[in-house]
Amino acid sequence: MDDTNSLVARCIAPVNKDFLRPPPPPLRNDNNNDGYHKNPINDKKSKRQQKRERREEQKSAKNLCPVVGKTGDVTCCIYKDKCRFSHDIDAFNAQKPPDVEGDCPFFKTQQGYCPYGLVCRFSSTHQPATTTTTPPLNNTSEVNGLTKNVQKLLWKNKITFPKADAKLKTLGLKVMSNSKRNDLENKDDGGNTAVNKSDPSYDNASHEVTSDSSSKLEEGIKDDGIDEKFEFDVCCPQKRRKTSENVGSAEPVTVITEAGVGVTEEIDDRSCIKAEPEAQTDTVTTETGVSDAEVIVQGSCIKAEPEARTDTITAETGVHVTEESVERSCIKAETDTITPETDLSLKLHPREKKLIDFKDKLYLAPLTTVGNLPFRRVCKVLGADVTCGEMAMCTNLLQGQASEWALLRRHESEDLFGVQICGAFPDTVARAVELIEQECSIDFIDINMGCPIDIVVNKGAGSALLTKPMRMKSIVEVASGTVDKPITVKVRTAYFEGKNRIDSLIGDMNSWGASAVTIHGRSRQQRYSKLADWDYIYRCVKKAPNTLQVVGNGDVLSFVDWNNHRTEAPELATCMIARGALVKPWLFTEIKEQRHWDISSGERLNILKDFVHFGLQHWGSDTKGVETTRRFLLEWLSYTCRYVPVGLLDVVPQRMNWRPPSYYGRDDLETLMASDSAADWVRISEMLLGKVPEGFTFAPKHKSNAYDRAENG
Repeated sequence: MDDTNSLVARCIAPVNKDFLRPPPPPLRNDNNNDGYHKNPINDKKSKRQQKRERREEQKSAKNLCPVVGKTGDVTCCIYKDKCRFSHDIDAFNAQKPPDVEGDCPFFKTQQGYCPYGLVCRFSSTHQPATTTTTPPLNNTSEVNGLTKNVQKLLWKNKITFPKADAKLKTLGLKVMSNSKRNDLENKDDGGNTAVNKSDPSYDNASHEVTSDSSSKLEEGIKDDGIDEKFEFDVCCPQKRRKTSENVGSAEPVTVITEAGVGVTEEIDDRSCIKAEPEAQTDTVTTETGVSDAEVIVQGSCIKAEPEARTDTITAETGVHVTEESVERSCIKAETDTITPETDLSLKLHPREKKLIDFKDKLYLAPLTTVGNLPFRRVCKVLGADVTCGEMAMCTNLLQGQASEWALLRRHESEDLFGVQICGAFPDTVARAVELIEQECSIDFIDINMGCPIDIVVNKGAGSALLTKPMRMKSIVEVASGTVDKPITVKVRTAYFEGKNRIDSLIGDMNSWGASAVTIHGRSRQQRYSKLADWDYIYRCVKKAPNTLQVVGNGDVLSFVDWNNHRTEAPELATCMIARGALVKPWLFTEIKEQRHWDISSGERLNILKDFVHFGLQHWGSDTKGVETTRRFLLEWLSYTCRYVPVGLLDVVPQRMNWRPPSYYGRDDLETLMASDSAADWVRISEMLLGKVPEGFTFAPKHKSNAYDRAENG
């Protein structure tokens, strides 16, 4: 018993001595120069090189034309000899890898139709007598795909956001130009551009500074020291004052602010202005004395022509109003004009919005990379109630990146589904949520304000927002005011360790428009070290208003953990399950059945088979789809190896911070699944998806355990 307590104190899983085995030999030093190791990360090719290689390989035999592959008829391709792909079926079959064992994931479920035809890695199971090239009606079970028309409009910046822009104007926020936003968000991580805090455009909330600067939301900001560190916290520049001397001139103009600081700005002739019905012009004068004449247009974004401007001066205010000559509209001229909502009685009150009831529901967290659609389907089968897509960056969505929109896809089995987005500025978040509500079928939108990844934080998003409470407020307010879907927020306890601040903000989050808030009991600085601080989550729950649902997150790995948290804080709506679902996705079943499931290796393999089947349906059954499924399977196996079977533990249940020792399983398959070697994970994938291709390499994203290292086989 003393030995068991000693192991637990050292965070080592207390495995029964009968199953322990000697640890593997230590890894060799990767820094030697004997050529023994190969690091795949250093061999990563640039995007330009990859694109050039793809073009060179397009005409090779292994890249059969999709139309020819689906129909088996070379005459069906409308491009004939001009097609970018190969039409040589015999050459393709000669180099095609062997078929994978098992049945085609499409053929039986779609009445003899496979969208990949000859290219399918299960084509030997296609029965010629029942094969058809006509897809059945409603042959897809997934929604939220990005259409080509919308993608092209996003590429050309021709989509307008009347709701978002109207809400931004109502709140006194500014729409940042694309060039300015790209400058702020696409800086290198090691950039050292300084921020001039005396500049009036520097602002903690990316909007006009109000006199309420001593609000409690600002308490504790200065002592964090974060303002001096981040260079992204620059808001949209103040518009310059229009005078008779500078109207129509492209020369820089200096505006003297209240603090006596001069700011030089240049006119961007390419900027998009919004035009309202002809006789309606709103002029906003800020505390700095800068007049803001904005022409709001309904439905179209119009390019300004400085040379055709005509200046008029109103008699009462002396403010210059510019009438623009329109050269062309970014959208159809016949598009109906949509005016911003002026009748507040028609606007839904936050309490009238459809709310999501998270009470006692099993909530699968949005998990980057591993929380893909096939994995969520597995969790739904095992008992998950609420699912959420992987985190998507707002700027990438607004640019029409197909890979980012793929993160929003939803399966028909996900009956309560939300998407998670991440953005640094109110205008990007507002436009993203308006576009998502219009194009996607979702139940709620979650805004990530807790992501600790450097590339996200350095852009001012994720947990960086924890140092900018006024900007947090602006983002939630504008998002909730733009869409009718419920808005939820995910945060960490703080940015810096020991400087928790969510307890001082949670009382106001409901008034901002948030329907629920998820608190991960760690700071950004802490990342995933140490256990989550659930005592702090309990204190936050008690301070939250009754109308705000609070979800706790961190280190739930058994139904005992779930019950303890629900008992300690009955006001808690539910607990979000993140890494616990990666280690043991049957955790949802354990919680619902209130038991420790001593799952066998065969049952675990069946779960992996389900994932592979769902993955082939999602990513495709051709060679590319098989290898994509394999890589995501390997990423998941890098977590499942941390699970220790219940029957082997001296102390139950397993804790999240326990490190499993080297041990033998109760059979060979269980021993293989317990291995932390990437080579063993690859062997498991070969049991399900066939042999890996020649030159295959794999390195998990969360740690440097690469498959092609010599010590891993």
